[in-house]
Amino acid sequence: MVLEDSEIEYIEGILNRKMNTLEEGMLDVMFSEHCSYKSSRPMLRAFPTEGENIILGPGDDAGLVSVTDKYALAVGMESHNHPSAIEPYGGAGTGIGGILRDIISMGAMPIALLDSLRFGPLDDEKSRYLFEHVVKGISDYGNRVGVPTVAGEVEFDESFRTNPLVNVMCVGLVEKDKIVRGIAPNVGDVFFLMGGTTGRDGIHGVTFASEELTSDSETEDRPAVQVADPFTKKRVLEASLEILDEIDVSGVKDLGGGGLTCCISELADSSENGAAVDLRAIPLREEGMTPYEIMLSESQERMVFVIHPDDVEKATEICNKHEIVSKVIGEVTEGNNMVIIDEGEELANLPTILLADPPSIDRDLEEIEENTDKIEVDHVDLEESLIKILSSPNIASKEWVFKQYDHEVQVRTVVKPGDDAAVLRIDDETAIALTTDSNTIHTKLSPYQGGAGSVAEAIRNVISMGATPYAVVDCLNFGNPEKPDVLWQFKTCIEGMSAVADAFDAPVISGNVSFYNETEGVKINPTPAVGVIGVENIENIRTMDFKEEGDKIIIIGETYDELGGSEYLRTVYDIEDGMAPRVRIDEEVANGSTVLDIISKDGDKNITAVHDVSAGGILVALSEMALKSGFGCDVDVTAIPTDDELDIAELLYSETHGRYIITVKSDAVDDILNDIDVPVAVIGEVKGDSLKLSENIDISVKELDDAYHGVLEKYMAF
Repeated sequence: MVLEDSEIEYIEGILNRKMNTLEEGMLDVMFSEHCSYKSSRPMLRAFPTEGENIILGPGDDAGLVSVTDKYALAVGMESHNHPSAIEPYGGAGTGIGGILRDIISMGAMPIALLDSLRFGPLDDEKSRYLFEHVVKGISDYGNRVGVPTVAGEVEFDESFRTNPLVNVMCVGLVEKDKIVRGIAPNVGDVFFLMGGTTGRDGIHGVTFASEELTSDSETEDRPAVQVADPFTKKRVLEASLEILDEIDVSGVKDLGGGGLTCCISELADSSENGAAVDLRAIPLREEGMTPYEIMLSESQERMVFVIHPDDVEKATEICNKHEIVSKVIGEVTEGNNMVIIDEGEELANLPTILLADPPSIDRDLEEIEENTDKIEVDHVDLEESLIKILSSPNIASKEWVFKQYDHEVQVRTVVKPGDDAAVLRIDDETAIALTTDSNTIHTKLSPYQGGAGSVAEAIRNVISMGATPYAVVDCLNFGNPEKPDVLWQFKTCIEGMSAVADAFDAPVISGNVSFYNETEGVKINPTPAVGVIGVENIENIRTMDFKEEGDKIIIIGETYDELGGSEYLRTVYDIEDGMAPRVRIDEEVANGSTVLDIISKDGDKNITAVHDVSAGGILVALSEMALKSGFGCDVDVTAIPTDDELDIAELLYSETHGRYIITVKSDAVDDILNDIDVPVAVIGEVKGDSLKLSENIDISVKELDDAYHGVLEKYMAF
């Protein structure tokens, strides 16, 4: 049980009586960190949540952002970390199932999935096992349901050895006049449960997610992991969209964490109404289930629609056609209590607000002193270090992952996995760019700069595709919030994220908090996984690959001495230390706005490629552009704008924010430069089949390719 003594006292003070066993179980799940956000809610209020293009911010199953006069996007991001640590295939699959239902709950058709994954080092057998089966769980579920997985990221680090992170983002498309909400506004409406039947799987899933893992979790907590069923989900998706199309639905909500207890109480509380639930009406798949098990089960693929009694027959017909179970299990009532009834006997009677809106906990904070030291190393040969970085699992090709995903189903995908962001077509004129990002080392070294940088990098990724950032979603993965230093990390990270989101007018519209990512005191690097949605004219799409010999290479933004927390130090020297790069917000906004401005004016497509500079710095960014195209380049490193005199490794491997590399047709360079009033320089041209940087590097693209490709494949062949 997660209820603390003070919470029990608070609850019984409101009830003026003791809880019975069922009520205690219902309140236990709703007061869990996973459902209540009791440690994080005060800090989450710092996020900007409103903006010009925002229809709905946090508070429902997903956020809503306007993309055309006709269409909106429903966007959400969720974690399934603990279940994936225990049962990676099923844990990842049910994570996909949960976020798909969140999108359906807004009336939207899911059109894209993205994943943000973290595992231990790949030379560890258990880490490889988790990686393999998480990817397969995502692949099998998404492919079978028919929703493309279009982008994502993967990181391997010692801190995730016992606590893998599985974060999934989903985007759905909905006509604005067909948006629905998780509400129950009309007394007399009924709760229409449809989809999968209710079993014993997933009981206490949310309480399991609200505590640290232990060495015994793999056996003891396995029953808390839900069972995935993508084939039922496909039918639920189709039936749900048909119900929404055929019936005037008052509200809809999926059954995820907390099961029926969470779903019904939140529906009723959102409209300040009550709810009566008939326990005997709930379709079960196992015999002898107790009321406690029924109300706490987190069995997958279930939805609750709030509809008028006159529409039950039609809704039932639709469900029968799609061969899924459905039943009226209760009704919206006057008052503000949720009552559970079994053959006329009242088993539980609790205020909906007590279930749906538990009080926050004011926990202690303890500031961690930020490391501001400069790391001094004896720099190795640049070609040697570049090959080592390109062959690191964190930088190397992720083709082993995304080739398992169907990224073209629904035929919207314009730019496929492997670029800065995925691009999907919305209509003949409009496209959206989607990405996920996080820098966990930077966040460990400086929660503020790491949080700010994770948002900034994700925004640069959509800008690099030619898209204007519209909105942010997140999945905030941290250790035990009962530890003052962890909660300070969390709070400070949010402050950094908020500053950048606000500066770009890209509000945070939905998200998830995952605490207790620790195993017996060993905690993860704090991981603010960030998803960004950008919107663009289809004609403005750009990609990172070099296009043609003779194109000039231009860099936008200055480079600072910022090797701290870099991929260079981690891969070449096994150092995760130093001062994290600073996010200079004014420069970040100015440089990003400049890139969008010159693309928007570029009707003749003189700007041929765009790529942001992030992990690995300029040298890795240029290598990636060469690798995607097969073309080499000739670069004058002395032309790169800097704020000070840097040695060659600092110049090429620094992870300074706010920088973009673009290529431009040679006869258009002067015109492009005339439109740029931020630090900018022509540093070289696309040329030959080698990467040449002054006298420092001359290495063939083939050698780069040999280092970059096949890395994950070799590990996974063990």
